[in-house]
Amino acid sequence: MATIVVKQIGSPIRRPKIQRDTLKGLGLNKMHRTRELEDTPSVRGMVESIPHLVTIVEEKA
Repeated sequence: MATIVVKQIGSPIRRPKIQRDTLKGLGLNKMHRTRELEDTPSVRGMVESIPHLVTIVEEKA
């Protein structure tokens, strides 16, 4: 299964609740944390909805 490594680059402080909830859904909650997640359309959509808070560090096949 393909995976992506997502890193949090922005703070959720003073962001709308929906953006904070999206970060929690990705398993991120503190700055500079990384998570390795399955590369699915739903995860990609979550990452693309908050590009100012997270970045894709690596894509693994």
